[in-house]
Amino acid sequence: GLATPTAVAVGTGLGAKRGILIKNGEALEKGKKIDAVIFDKTGTLTEGKPRVTDVVSCASDISREQILHLSASLEKLSEHPLAQAVVNEAKDKNVSIQEAHEFENLAGRGVKGQINNDIVLVGSARLMKEFGISPEACHDKIEELENQAKTVIAVSKNGAIIGILAIADTLKEDAKEAVEKLRLRGIETSMITGDNKRTAEAIAKQVGIEKVFAEVLPQDKAEKVESLQRDGLKVAFVGDGINDAPALVQADLGIAIGTGTDIAIEAGNIVLVKGHPLKVEEALALARITFRTIKQNMFWAF
Repeated sequence: GLATPTAVAVGTGLGAKRGILIKNGEALEKGKKIDAVIFDKTGTLTEGKPRVTDVVSCASDISREQILHLSASLEKLSEHPLAQAVVNEAKDKNVSIQEAHEFENLAGRGVKGQINNDIVLVGSARLMKEFGISPEACHDKIEELENQAKTVIAVSKNGAIIGILAIADTLKEDAKEAVEKLRLRGIETSMITGDNKRTAEAIAKQVGIEKVFAEVLPQDKAEKVESLQRDGLKVAFVGDGINDAPALVQADLGIAIGTGTDIAIEAGNIVLVKGHPLKVEEALALARITFRTIKQNMFWAF
């Protein structure tokens, strides 16, 4: 009768020593069957500490300081990591931030508000298209920055693009090695992000991931997990944010990053304390070893 609980106790204990918190034996059981791992990008494969690298004006009468002033005045009301990067850049450059009115947070696309009676939008190309605003004035520059694996945010005032901001987030040191080790185990890897296709593919290329789900709205992440499950795959989802919680629950195995939000940690079956992607492969290996031990214990018990 001790064959199984002893092995599970040893497995979870080993995991805890290595910074892998396994919530129960069921998580270990699920871990040994995984065929595919989906990584959320921000805060999982990347450090989650984005910074503004470029501020570009798309109108001759608008300065870079004005673009930063308008975007930071809106973004200070948002909690998104990219929004915080814009606000930090404005503070670093001593650019003033003023009160914005009629603020709207448009999930996964950007923000909208009123500054000095001007309607200002800050967000993705998708958001601009929604409001019938053409990014043509900055098209070449947007393409150039996206090819450098930077996330580009457009800024519009009263229905016209006035500038763009490029934001970069550094990859975690062990992200590439984690993907390679999973591939050697025969596990398929993919990346999911709200970024546009060009930026997402540039980042995925750096870590060696071939399958990319780009321009995915927060509420659609769980649906992407479900689509792989419908193909007969046992899926693990790795994420750190509030909007990752539904996908973590939907996945056969939810792996939460310990440096992320409490909601994500609560939703995960396994928590990686320091958030290193390499620990994903280690957790799956630990699950397989534990179940091999259980089988051996059962054999000797019989």
